Amino acid sequence: MICSDRWIRKMAKEHGMIEPFVEGLVSQGQVSYGLSSYGYDIRVGRHFKIFHNLNTTLVDPKAFDPRSFVDHHGDCIIPPNSFALAETVERFRIPRDVLAICVGKSTYARCGMIVNVTPLEPEWEGVLTLEISNTTPLPAKVYAGEGIAQLLFFRGTEICETSYRDRKGKYMGQTGLTLPLIAKT
Repeated sequence: MICSDRWIRKMAKEHGMIEPFVEGLVSQGQVSYGLSSYGYDIRVGRHFKIFHNLNTTLVDPKAFDPRSFVDHHGDCIIPPNSFALAETVERFRIPRDVLAICVGKSTYARCGMIVNVTPLEPEWEGVLTLEISNTTPLPAKVYAGEGIAQLLFFRGTEICETSYRDRKGKYMGQTGLTLPLIAKT
């Protein structure tokens, strides 16, 4: 079942599910963020890693070369047909009986920018790393500290058998923008 604003507010205030938590939707003069009817609009932070091809590196999730990115702080211009990673302003603590799905905001989608659909699994906690694609042939601007995506919260009818914390997920507790990781056996 999808969770309402009332439930999200309660979980944020009583259990620290979203920190910092913004009670209502802030939208005056900026891309909106904060509590909405059945979700929470999250903000993009100030730290970005923008893909580039200066070193002609290969993008390989098993052997990721950090030279594939340029670090940037503040509002971000994503080059045409390119991609950036960013972190959220908010930190999350997802309850064991909840799955959150991160979807892009229509304001950016209407400009050709897509935020990858990402699950926040039961008992995952940390700062979310966002993947933002510019699908246009033009440079695209992302405003740091403003809304970028919406989280939708779904409560299970029963507690999951194995949570992200139980299986010691590799992105557990991340404190900022995190590059791809492959679990070591």
